[in-house]
Amino acid sequence: MSSVEDNNVNLERGARPVRGWRRIVWRSGLTLAGLAALFGAYVAILILSGNFHEVLPGQLYRSAQLSGARLGEEIDRYGIKTVINLRGENVGKVWYDDEIAATAAHGATHVNFGISARKDLTPEKAQQLLTLLKTAEQPILVHCMSGADRTGLASVIFLQQVAGIDEEEAEWQLSPIYGHINLPFLAAYAMDDTWERLEKVIGLDS
Repeated sequence: MSSVEDNNVNLERGARPVRGWRRIVWRSGLTLAGLAALFGAYVAILILSGNFHEVLPGQLYRSAQLSGARLGEEIDRYGIKTVINLRGENVGKVWYDDEIAATAAHGATHVNFGISARKDLTPEKAQQLLTLLKTAEQPILVHCMSGADRTGLASVIFLQQVAGIDEEEAEWQLSPIYGHINLPFLAAYAMDDTWERLEKVIGLDS
C-alpha cells in the first residue's frame, strides 16, 4: 500500500470518532431540548391550573395569580384569612383590582409585599417578609405571578421559621415541583441565594 493510501486510511479511521462524537452531542442536545420542552409544558400547566397547593393544612397555601372568582372560591374553601401578594401594589390593573375586590368580598385581609424574583432580597427585606409571615392571621395564601419563585421563597421561610419544619423538607417548596428551576445561571436563582443568606443570619447550616 502506498503512503498516500496509508494516509487516506488513517484519515478515515480518525474521522469515525469525530463523527461519532458529533452524533452523541447532537442526540444529547435533542434530549436536553426535549426535556426542556416537557418541563416548559409542565410549568405552563401549573400556571394555567393556578399552581395552587396546600403547604400546611390550616396554616399556609400557595398559588400563582388567581382570577378573582377562583380566589374567592379558595378563600371560602380553606377559610383563608390573609392573602399576601408578592407582586406588589398594581392599582388599575385588572388582576390586582379583581384580587382586592375578591378578598374584601370574602372577608380576607389583603397584604402587598412586592419583591422581584430576579433580585436578591436585602437582609432587611428578608426579615420584613419573615415578620409578615409570622404575624399574619392564618390560614395564609401567598402568591406571585407563576407561584414558583417568589412564592417558593416565602413558603420555605414559613415552613422552616414559622412552622418549625425540617430545613431539607422545607426547601422542597423552592424546587421544580412547583416550577422553580434551581440553576445558578438563571435570574430566579436570586430566591435561592436569598434563602441561603437568610439561613446564615438565622443560624442554620446551609
